[in-house]
Amino acid sequence: MHFDLSTPEGRRRAQRDLMWRDHGFLRLWFQNARWISGEMACSNQPSPRQIRAWAERGIKTIINLRGASPTGYYALEREACAANGITLCDFAVKSRDVHPPEVIFGARDLFERIAYPALMHCKSGADRAGFMAALYMHFRQNERIEVAMRQLSLKTLHVRHAKTGMLDFFFQSYVDYARQTPISFSDWVRDVYDPPALKAAFMNNRLGTLLVDRILRRE
Repeated sequence: MHFDLSTPEGRRRAQRDLMWRDHGFLRLWFQNARWISGEMACSNQPSPRQIRAWAERGIKTIINLRGASPTGYYALEREACAANGITLCDFAVKSRDVHPPEVIFGARDLFERIAYPALMHCKSGADRAGFMAALYMHFRQNERIEVAMRQLSLKTLHVRHAKTGMLDFFFQSYVDYARQTPISFSDWVRDVYDPPALKAAFMNNRLGTLLVDRILRRE
């Protein structure tokens, strides 16, 4: 569907897409917003009004973790960023899958080239935003992965016991490996990390957990 914001009908359709198809009505009063450092914030999908408010707070860059898309919410976000002097960067990541090394290092490079203060968002501000927040804290703020991965938190609605737990499993796999064989996170991603194998290990582990907890009724 094409959303032509230059026409009244196109704008109305875009606003309906944002509000109803993308569940924007749920985000009117709850943005799941937080500052993770003095220069980086995270939130769920912002509306044009919320983007204006972020601009008033000094935000210079918005990183859209959902990626560019032919949707009303994206058309409105792109317009609002342009109107408020914010640079919009589209950097798509996943909430229920592994990421190739190119994405991990692409995030590292992105954090070095954008203008700050910045805001990262996905749809809910929980999973993709938490994953990227962890990478930001490690690459930009030099936090250890053990500390950085705390950005994936139930406090921000991330549920590690669902398939979104693959994000936690990724970081924990590095931590477990590095305890036995000291290695930097970047070297592990480049030389050791095997995305298909890690995904298979997570799915097998998850199946075992479901078997014990749900079928065998473990207390």
